[in-house]
Amino acid sequence: MQIVADLPTPADEVVEPKGLDAFLSQKLRFWSLVAMLLLVYVHAYNLHPRYLQLATPVDEPLSVGTFLQYFLANGLFRFRIPILFGISGFLFAFHDGGTPHRERVKRRVRTLLVPYLLWSLIGLAGTWALEMYPPTRELVRAAALSVFGSENAFVSGHSPGELLLRWLLLPVPFQLWFLRSLLVLNLVYPWLRKAVERKAAIYFAIAGLIWGLDISITPLFEANGPLFFGLGVWLAVRQRNVQAPPRWFRVGPFAAVWLGLLVLKTAMAFYFQQPSFFPMLLLHKTAELLGIGVMWFGLDAVVRAAMRQRWFVWLTGFSFMIYVLHVPLINYATEWALRTWPSQNLPVFLLLPLLIAAMAVLLGAVLRKLVPSVYSLLTGGRGL
Repeated sequence: MQIVADLPTPADEVVEPKGLDAFLSQKLRFWSLVAMLLLVYVHAYNLHPRYLQLATPVDEPLSVGTFLQYFLANGLFRFRIPILFGISGFLFAFHDGGTPHRERVKRRVRTLLVPYLLWSLIGLAGTWALEMYPPTRELVRAAALSVFGSENAFVSGHSPGELLLRWLLLPVPFQLWFLRSLLVLNLVYPWLRKAVERKAAIYFAIAGLIWGLDISITPLFEANGPLFFGLGVWLAVRQRNVQAPPRWFRVGPFAAVWLGLLVLKTAMAFYFQQPSFFPMLLLHKTAELLGIGVMWFGLDAVVRAAMRQRWFVWLTGFSFMIYVLHVPLINYATEWALRTWPSQNLPVFLLLPLLIAAMAVLLGAVLRKLVPSVYSLLTGGRGL
């Protein structure tokens, strides 16, 4: 899906998808952009504690603004990664038309591995540069993105081994984990497809357990990937209609239940100093499933309206730039904005992601216009 592409989006067959229904192609491009914008908002969350997990409590006083921010960032927007893993698996299997797997993997090196390594290096170098000046150095410290803790907060203080680890496996632009995980799923695709075709019940039982308990076996094998990528493969192999909801699925009632669960989860995050993990896990995972169905099947009218707008279609070409550029920029910018405008958490949360996305689009447009070869290298050939 060249769409959002290989990020939380699929493989690079998506820009000009061949053989797909016309509206489905539009739908994929729509979600490539929207999912990226939602990702920026999730990473722009600025309440304490900043690090969002499914059971993260809130140390801020309850208000309309704090409730809304948690409800959106740790609730409503959480469907996006599973739905994009599903799209990725569907497209990878859909375009499995006889090309040797080795050749497809070589293409993934260009579309996934090369951008991963380049943007991870850019994130390291950019952060190192910010650490050279006291004001911006403090922003780096406050953002607390170091995987080695507060005692080793600066990349300029990392050992060569730590720098190599951060470049290859634990990037400063931490959202790049999706590219890494998707590459692994692409590599094991022949075996994954066999499992889905021959032992679907066993495969989905194991993958569902990994997802349901939020188990990341290794940094290369995240909890969401096997289930939803595998589901996409299964839908493509079985030639299922992915645009028509099942007979039992009614968008309105399911949307009401989805929103109700998210309200309950958000209330628990504020009410309890440390919410019980398993109730929060159950609420989070159930809401995640409902969100996938409601948003995929319930927004077709919005998709059609958006994809009739030339400016929106143009923007979809820069989904990948939004994805790779927003972290760590959004984290450092958030620290600066809240120091400049204290107590303006909600306006910063609502407006800063739009500014960061606009900057990513502008940079992408300039690079694509002036140095298309560089743009192609940085994006894995997407958006050209």
